[in-house]
Amino acid sequence: MTALFLIAGVVVIVLFRYKGELQKGYGEAVRSAGSIRSKVMPMPLVYREILTKYFSYYNKLSLNDRSRFEQKLSHFIYSKFFIPRNFDRVTDEMKVLISATAVQLTFGLDVHLSHFKRILIYPNDYYSSITKSFHKGEVNPAFGMIVLSWQSFVLSYIKPAPDGINLGIHELADALRLENIIRNDEYQFFNEGLLEQLDAYGAKVCDVPDHAQVRFFRPYACENPHEFFAVAIENFFERPTQLYKEMPGLYNVLCALLNQNPAIYAARV
Repeated sequence: MTALFLIAGVVVIVLFRYKGELQKGYGEAVRSAGSIRSKVMPMPLVYREILTKYFSYYNKLSLNDRSRFEQKLSHFIYSKFFIPRNFDRVTDEMKVLISATAVQLTFGLDVHLSHFKRILIYPNDYYSSITKSFHKGEVNPAFGMIVLSWQSFVLSYIKPAPDGINLGIHELADALRLENIIRNDEYQFFNEGLLEQLDAYGAKVCDVPDHAQVRFFRPYACENPHEFFAVAIENFFERPTQLYKEMPGLYNVLCALLNQNPAIYAARV
């Protein structure tokens, strides 16, 4: 009997000691099965209701494209950890709208941002002890994280008119470009020639600080090629017809790079 108690005690200690590892492993397994779950399980009705109510890109798609959007959305949600910071619970609206933004960017690509498994959400702009300043969002490839201020994310969508500034699109575009160079099963999905054309276009535009094309973008676009990429994509989705009018060459490169043309959707009511 004493031996049984000793064995039971050892088992309890081992389980307690490795509880965190077991939970982490279970969570990773669940998210690794995201692709399968998205194909065999229907998207929850509440997700579709949120998309229909709040996400105009989805509402302008054809019925077939909406179905494909929903599957990509489910895959994204099932394969990520959504982690609240300084509040209790991540809501369905948070999960769906952040994921929908990611799907919007990758809709023409077979990409799910697989490296970035953690989405950290703060209720407001948050203070970084590293930069000693407040942030609205950031991408951390070392930890596979995308960090967003929910307040700033929402404000990007409820403004009176598109202005080429959208926090969610910007941060997810940053993650998308990084995903392209991270060695995993989604490595180098971008056409390298098109990416070089985009960078060359950015260098040309930013080489003349007072040029009207720079003023179409905000100055932050000229910080470096990665920021030009993100700001260009913000405008590509926020102001597609204006971007085409101002910079048709850049617009066409983005269409080819992302394999979609949002000006078509923008024309639909």
